[in-house]
Amino acid sequence: MRSPEDSPGDGRDTPEPTETTTGEPDHARYEGRSDPRLSPALIATLITIPIMLIVGFIAFAALKSSDQQQIPVDSYAAPASADGRCATLIAALPGSFEGFGAKQVDGGTATWKGSEGGDPVTVRCGVDRPSELAPSSRLQTVNGVQWFITDTIENRGQAYVCVDHRPYVALWVPVSGGNSSITDVSAAIGRVLPTGPLDFG
Repeated sequence: MRSPEDSPGDGRDTPEPTETTTGEPDHARYEGRSDPRLSPALIATLITIPIMLIVGFIAFAALKSSDQQQIPVDSYAAPASADGRCATLIAALPGSFEGFGAKQVDGGTATWKGSEGGDPVTVRCGVDRPSELAPSSRLQTVNGVQWFITDTIENRGQAYVCVDHRPYVALWVPVSGGNSSITDVSAAIGRVLPTGPLDFG
């Protein structure tokens, strides 16, 4: 008699492992899982925020640029700004005007910034003779000093050049400057600068 170990079997084969399938496609097994895609509302928000930041930055830069916009006298050539008489005049100018801050000096230029922003009152000493000055030009006399209007910007102010003292002096008076600035600057010019003839070129 053969032992069980020697027996080739009892006619029943040992079942082999089998793989069980559900018959469903793979994607059907994941139908219960959440979709990781972003919602349209969230996507719209993520797009809108950077656009708003960019627009805000551009608007701020534009306002900043407007506040610091160049005034006419800034572009005037000032070959005599190093003249010692300019230093004397700058020192003699008022320390402040009503509605404006303290005098700030940069070489032959003095400025008084407005307390509420806007253009500053500006004096530039040593500028060139205005090329437009002619015998027919209309001049304004303030405290014995004659001024020639060189530029006018509506709703911003006027630029003047003192033409009967030397060196020539340019003045920018913003619309908020009133009459006190040109009155006080004229008084300082009359005190410290020598008179000169009107030069029509």
